[in-house]
Amino acid sequence: MFSFKQAPVDKDGNDQSTLLTVRLKTTERTAYAKALSEYIASSYAEPPEAYRDDLRVLDELREAATAALDVNTNVLKRNTRYYGQLSFILSKFPADVNVKFTWCNAFDSESAVSCQDLYFERAAVLFNIGAIYSQLACRESRTDKDSLTRAFVSYQNAAGAFGYLQQRIVSECRTQLTTDMSSYMLATLENIMLCQAQECVWHRSIISHMKDANIARVATQVAVFYDLAIESGSQGSLAGTIPSHWLDHFKVKRLFFYAEAQYRKALDCLANSQYGEEVARLQAAQDYCNQINELVTYNQRWSKTLRAAVVDMVRAQAELVGSNRVRAERDNDVIYLDPVPAPTALAAISPYKLAQSKTPEIVENPGQYLGEEELGPPLFKGLVPFVIHQAASLYEDRKDQLVAKDLIISLDELTADCESVLNSLNLPHALDAIQKPVGLPPNILVGADEIKSEGGFIGLKRLLDNAIASNTAAANLLAAAETALNEEAHEDLRVRQGAGAGSPRARRAESSELTNTFRAEVAKYRDIVNKARDSDATIQKQVDTWAKFFALLGSPREEIERQVPSTTVNPLTDPHHCQIVERLQQYMSEVALMRRERLKSVEKLKRISSEDDITPALTEEMQRLAAMSSTPIVQFELHQFEDLFSQKLDKYTSWRKYIEEEKEAQVELLDTIREANQAFLMARSNHPLLQQREKALSNLETAIKRFRDASFNLHDGARFYATLEAELQKLKEGCLDFAMARHLDALDLMGVGHGEIPSDILQLPEQHSASPVQQQQRQHPPNLVWDPSMPLKYATPK
Repeated sequence: MFSFKQAPVDKDGNDQSTLLTVRLKTTERTAYAKALSEYIASSYAEPPEAYRDDLRVLDELREAATAALDVNTNVLKRNTRYYGQLSFILSKFPADVNVKFTWCNAFDSESAVSCQDLYFERAAVLFNIGAIYSQLACRESRTDKDSLTRAFVSYQNAAGAFGYLQQRIVSECRTQLTTDMSSYMLATLENIMLCQAQECVWHRSIISHMKDANIARVATQVAVFYDLAIESGSQGSLAGTIPSHWLDHFKVKRLFFYAEAQYRKALDCLANSQYGEEVARLQAAQDYCNQINELVTYNQRWSKTLRAAVVDMVRAQAELVGSNRVRAERDNDVIYLDPVPAPTALAAISPYKLAQSKTPEIVENPGQYLGEEELGPPLFKGLVPFVIHQAASLYEDRKDQLVAKDLIISLDELTADCESVLNSLNLPHALDAIQKPVGLPPNILVGADEIKSEGGFIGLKRLLDNAIASNTAAANLLAAAETALNEEAHEDLRVRQGAGAGSPRARRAESSELTNTFRAEVAKYRDIVNKARDSDATIQKQVDTWAKFFALLGSPREEIERQVPSTTVNPLTDPHHCQIVERLQQYMSEVALMRRERLKSVEKLKRISSEDDITPALTEEMQRLAAMSSTPIVQFELHQFEDLFSQKLDKYTSWRKYIEEEKEAQVELLDTIREANQAFLMARSNHPLLQQREKALSNLETAIKRFRDASFNLHDGARFYATLEAELQKLKEGCLDFAMARHLDALDLMGVGHGEIPSDILQLPEQHSASPVQQQQRQHPPNLVWDPSMPLKYATPK
């Protein structure tokens, strides 16, 4: 009946077997020791020497698991041991440690993926565990019940490994996987293993002499499993991944077991004197056998890929079904004359499913075996998990946000509001004019000394002149670069004029195509230089406005005192007026006390924050969570520590209440000061000399602040111009080099020696001094401190 030839030996397994096996994935050698030692030292702040033995054992585990040349139970144990330790290590290290893993596709060794991902490493090892189970099962003789039982268990474990890999492990990987670990491929592998596990049940039911009706149900389930394997294995995304002959194998086996189910049901009908249905069942079985023959007869590929054992199996079945059909039809036609039902009238054979995916317990819960013989003692047991370091960092960020950017800023804003109100009332300057009717207050003296140390007004003016000169120099460099580009463009136009179509001169790259980058840089820096000039002008205007005050503050102390109005005695001698002054002085003393206490509170808050180390509490919480877990492999997540974060941050809640109290007290005190100041203003309204002194002291203090601002900005500007000039010099040289190269190329195209310059070609662009360009507010170029997208604003010094 069957006319096809025997297939060659199948590389995926024993040619004498009707079952398939899965190849192991192969990998390149890699080592953990160096990378993990560096990681422990840098990220955990622990001595890596403490884990030298763990690192050595981990490298030995990988080498033993991946270097197997043959498959046996010892290879399975080594891979399982490595898988279990990897699962535990992932609770200690982040997945993307600096260890590179390379794994090849199990069905295409030319296709490989390399990445730094411990989850990928664990997934590849679990794939091999499933493959090892499949090979161990196929190596069973399956000639007796015990051997079939062992094969059945191994196939179920293989199916469980592939299913667990698809459902739980692959989703954690953080890189593109080889296609043998795609969802459809893993589903196909799981279905194949279930098919073959159910086949073991079918085979065992035969040698155990089970009832034919039950054998038919078992065989139907095998066919159903093959239907699932065909469905998942036929996905377009698996083209080129799944071995091509596997689908042929699935289809033949599916038809074989549907035929087997009908044959066994026919035998059951014969035993129950249902002769007509027996004939119909045998005819149905014959139809399935004919479909196999047609597939193979009309497609030569099938005859070349099917295994010899499968060929023998289906041939024997076809002969058995054929002979029984002839007998049954003859007996029914001659003896029983039982009506033969139509194929569509036959009752469906309900499947009897016994094979299930069984994930090995050591794979699903490896933590239960850590410390036991199967996996050995857990590696890096004493290492604090990386997530604890992440949690500590997260808490520090939240604490900093609360303390530095919320509480302390709120207190600073209160102090700034207080100073603003006092400045608007000209306090304490007005009181200084009363308390010290002669001489200068300490803050004026300190400011004057500072100005003198920086060279006074002359030194400031020198800084300003240098800034203006630097801006002019930068503009000249920029103009020289732009002139070189413009003259090169003009020369390029002359070269093209009169050139014949298709000539080298006509085909020459246009200047505009080659200078886009240069011109973009020129435009960018022109904007920077122009804006910087405006910034210098703003500072110059400020310096000119306060020049006489700067000059005065740079003078000797006696000269400053002479310029400030003074009296020899306190001008407010009236007892009532004195009482007003004393009351205002008392309020100002309260302000000073409030500021000092507030500064102490800020320092105390900073000290509490710096001493607030959450690490011990995190370690304790980690131990509590680990104790509640049924396995030592606990994947901690940051959200598990949220309650602890809230509890630790609660200690700062009282500070919010303190700030509110400070705010209320300050508002009340400032309101009182405003009232007292009104009375004070009325009391001194008849003393113009006092008002003049008060105004002079206020102007001198403001002048000191303006000097500090201008000095800070001009020093900062000097650094800016130094960097800018270096970059513009580099840009100018680049433009000149480009113009020189293009000039020499133009001479070559014109057929003129480099020493002979034709009259219609412009000479090599020379550097020209640029005319002064309009300059605007300074902006930093790339790689400087300031953001080029924002107008330059010199910062006010603290």
